[in-house]
Amino acid sequence: MFNLKLGMAYNTGLLFHKYLYKHSTNNVKFSHLHKRNLKLVQNFFHSKPTIILGIESSCDDTACGIVDSKGQILGEAISSQYLTHLNLGGIIPSVARVLHKNNITKTCENALRAANLTLKDIDAIATTVKPGLPMSLRVGTQFGKYLAQIGKKPLIPIHHMEAHALTARMSREINFPYLILLVSGAHCLLAIVDNVNKFYLLGTSVNNAPGEMFDKVARRLKLKNIPEFRTLNGGLAIEIAAKKASNTEQFFFPPVMTRYDDCNFSFSSFLTLCNKYIELEERKHNIVGDAVIPDAYNLCAALQLATVTHICHRTQRAMEFVNKMSLFPKNKQTLVVSGGVACNNFLAEALNIVSTELGYSFIRTPPKLCTDNGTMIAWNGIEKWIADVDIIRNPNEIEKIEIEKTVPLGENWIKKVEAAKLKCKWVKIKKKLLNN
Repeated sequence: MFNLKLGMAYNTGLLFHKYLYKHSTNNVKFSHLHKRNLKLVQNFFHSKPTIILGIESSCDDTACGIVDSKGQILGEAISSQYLTHLNLGGIIPSVARVLHKNNITKTCENALRAANLTLKDIDAIATTVKPGLPMSLRVGTQFGKYLAQIGKKPLIPIHHMEAHALTARMSREINFPYLILLVSGAHCLLAIVDNVNKFYLLGTSVNNAPGEMFDKVARRLKLKNIPEFRTLNGGLAIEIAAKKASNTEQFFFPPVMTRYDDCNFSFSSFLTLCNKYIELEERKHNIVGDAVIPDAYNLCAALQLATVTHICHRTQRAMEFVNKMSLFPKNKQTLVVSGGVACNNFLAEALNIVSTELGYSFIRTPPKLCTDNGTMIAWNGIEKWIADVDIIRNPNEIEKIEIEKTVPLGENWIKKVEAAKLKCKWVKIKKKLLNN
């Protein structure tokens, strides 16, 4: 089952780490500690914290972050391709690759400059190698290998979704195990985080990701033709548009997957129905060219509510599975949400409602770190450095590291959730949300 002892030992080591930086002494005696944690505690006596440089290029943002083992962000920089791809109607992998190649050196230089550091001050390079767009991943991975080679530094390969799942621990004390909901433009999944290197997947999207769906709907609605939304991503545009709705019940989206016993997600039916509504409205109002349907805001509100309700239902099922199987210590159940769609305040409010009802602490990763960034990659490198896992020091082994386009998050427990045959009484969130 769970390696709870390892999780507790790891948390203990991290607390020792923080403590010893504040209260350094040569007369402290440590006994009965896990072998790994004894090594960690001894390392913590050093006055100089570990510094990791993280590189992220899994999709359309070139990012670099520099973090130390105290959890301090020393420097960060990002080169966004968003407006370029917005004008192209979506992410073009070949274009993303060229922009990554053109910007990655400058981006890392800017991060080092912001931290007032040079490569010799860095202890290791962490870089995203999976999953993501192959053309984009390859640029960041090759650059990370290059820095490791010229700087004679270890390389720490990073799983993009694991980094998202752990980022909140940089600024909050979150003990293992906990439940993670990762919602973004490429993924929607629920997993148990047992420790820095062990995850159990409870559910994932069987088709579209929510961020992808929002982007497609925003384009189909032509929201960018409204000046207020011209430079916004689809998710943010829909969230703001929904706040302007005058009738949230004008458009109906039936609930989905209500008879499924798993924690999987499905957003394709929302996208299909939304497109049908838009076509009907365009014919009804004789909409042509760049004009936007009159009730676009009402449609955005209905879509957002249906999407958030679906996410909350699947998350509630995951919580009830954890509780039924007694997988978390009593009174220490925590839900963490991360990923680009976690920036949606309406979703965060709904998840907080569900968490409160089921006795979970709710933690949202700081919005700045929800979207793809180099800081989360660097922090994942710190976590792995402290746990002494996945650190590649041999130059020949570093050169052999390959990118992976698709890869799951941890061990698949979806069948275990199905087998539990949970009967959930859904938390009523709609009325509470709309009254706020």
